[in-house]
Amino acid sequence: MTFIEELRQQRWDDHRYYHQSRINQTLHLLSALNFLAAYVLLFISPAIAVLLGWVVAMLLRQAGHFFFEPKGYDNVNDASHEHKEQIKVGYNLRRKVILLGLWAALPVMLYFDPTFYGMFEAHADWFEYFDNLARLWLILAVGALIFRTVHLFFLQNVRAGLVWCAKILTDPFHDVLIYYKSPFYLLKGEMFDPMHHVKV
Repeated sequence: MTFIEELRQQRWDDHRYYHQSRINQTLHLLSALNFLAAYVLLFISPAIAVLLGWVVAMLLRQAGHFFFEPKGYDNVNDASHEHKEQIKVGYNLRRKVILLGLWAALPVMLYFDPTFYGMFEAHADWFEYFDNLARLWLILAVGALIFRTVHLFFLQNVRAGLVWCAKILTDPFHDVLIYYKSPFYLLKGEMFDPMHHVKV
């Protein structure tokens, strides 16, 4: 496959395996809009951008996966949840728990060690605390992206890792394009995407 073909394949697998719940799709839409705002804010106020990305956009996105996406046998794709988690290209639920655990631990660690092992000057007020925290969360986000990208170099190949990295960075744009109707389906009482377009 070409780079673009593999990107389409990763997007397609992500959609059909992990976005069957209309609530999850709607939360992804809201998350995507917040991420797009964060992308713009990176050039205006990086600290606010990172806080918006992690606290609002990321929590909305992961809540959809953890609480609303079905975990039983997937009749649409004829696959068990365990199988899907094993073949997941990006962060599966177990890896996400680790990542979110690190995310939640950083504010506590920074509170008890204001210099964070000498990385920062100790904060004098809450504004400086959140500014330093935003820097740590940005490092975590970039680190998680690079770690999984390089990890995929060894698990699959270099292109698969680079495709996944490109997918993650452009997901907010793609999610708006494919999930903008999800809130309307949800309001009509459709809790799950019938996935008529999926052929097993």
